[in-house]
Amino acid sequence: MTKTLLDYDAEAREYDATRGGTPRAEAAATALLGLLPPGTRTLLDLGCGTGIVTALLTRPGLRVLGADTSYGMAARAAGRGVPVVLASGTRLPVRTGALDAVGAVWLLHLLREPGVVEAVVAEAARVLRPGGVFVTTVDKDAAHDVGSDIDAVLAPHLTPCPADAAGDVTAYAAAVGLRPGGRAAFTGHGQGRTPRQAAAALLAGRFASRVSPRGTTPTALAADLESLPAPDHPRPAPTYHFQSFTRTD
Repeated sequence: MTKTLLDYDAEAREYDATRGGTPRAEAAATALLGLLPPGTRTLLDLGCGTGIVTALLTRPGLRVLGADTSYGMAARAAGRGVPVVLASGTRLPVRTGALDAVGAVWLLHLLREPGVVEAVVAEAARVLRPGGVFVTTVDKDAAHDVGSDIDAVLAPHLTPCPADAAGDVTAYAAAVGLRPGGRAAFTGHGQGRTPRQAAAALLAGRFASRVSPRGTTPTALAADLESLPAPDHPRPAPTYHFQSFTRTD
């Protein structure tokens, strides 16, 4: 969408395998579809990535388009049969009031530059028709704190002020005429990491939106994770949340 914390062109090939694959995508797609009003005919999936979720957003009469700024990700989505455009979520090639719905799955937490989340929410509101809905994950990074020993190791190093805090997103939405609607929860299958997997993800930069090592190095913090008991035993999977907003005018 705009500058994020990983090189998603480089990540595209391995992205699905390291993020829970089809089970996680199916859970997300089912939850998002459940928040779309009857009669929804057009849906734009912002930050569609590899299209693994986008391709599952199917129901009779619904036309879905993906948008992403990463060529590598968009190419993977196109390979799944997803119609996709290279576009920023802050400047979409869509006329005002043209869409019934806009979705953003695991996107807002990555947008750490000041003002970018507000701009994405405002752009979603612009392209929605009156009565259209914006559905987004909120509190994504916070959902990964399941009270495990991995979380205890990472707690002193968590990034303050998450970009997708539900209260902040709700305030940004209200400022552009979007009122809160329904919520939905779904399981982050495959994201109940082992300590070894958490260490590898940390070193690969996959925790960059959530973790900023303080008084230590990523290598040392990864070693602390790998020293935990049962380093190959998965900890509980997170529960993610969608919040929907309806354009009021």
